[in-house]
Amino acid sequence: MAEKNETKIEREYIIPLRRRWMLVPKYQRAGKAVKAVKEFLARHMKIRDRDLDKIRVDKYVNEAIWHRGIKNPPSKIKVRAIREGDIVRVEAVELPKNMKFKKTREEKIESAAKETAKKKKTEKVEEAKVEENKEETKESEQKIEEEKKEAVVEVGKEMEKAMAKKEKHTTKVQTPKQEKNQRVGYNQSSRGH
Repeated sequence: MAEKNETKIEREYIIPLRRRWMLVPKYQRAGKAVKAVKEFLARHMKIRDRDLDKIRVDKYVNEAIWHRGIKNPPSKIKVRAIREGDIVRVEAVELPKNMKFKKTREEKIESAAKETAKKKKTEKVEEAKVEENKEETKESEQKIEEEKKEAVVEVGKEMEKAMAKKEKHTTKVQTPKQEKNQRVGYNQSSRGH
């Protein structure tokens, strides 16, 4: 029933609630019952200064108290209190049938959500790998294109040098029009005009 470690203490309690909620009006009974659970555990789990903020009530305990409405909470409730350091977590031991089904449904939903989250993470990792491969192929393609451009530029320069060398050693051939214009110029200059 009681497990003790150095920092973890676990105990089960049956908490009487009727005496506490009978002292308040009907429209405040469920809220007073929740507060009574916290006060009981602060006293029995030896919380320093009986600080109720250090007690964390599980949502199923809260729903077990509230499931019959604000005016008619249960007269007692069985809970498991786990103390880790200064914080005390409270879990329900016995739940009503409708709460059991709700709890199992939510656990299934949570497990499915965890599985989908794992799948999404693996998909993201795979997408990142694919993107890295795409980037690497793009980079390699860009390098190849740059090398081709550089090779084309180098070949063009070599061809220009070869053409210039070839032109240097050949005489210019003039078109007939150029020859005529040159002759006319000589004729005009010889006349003294």
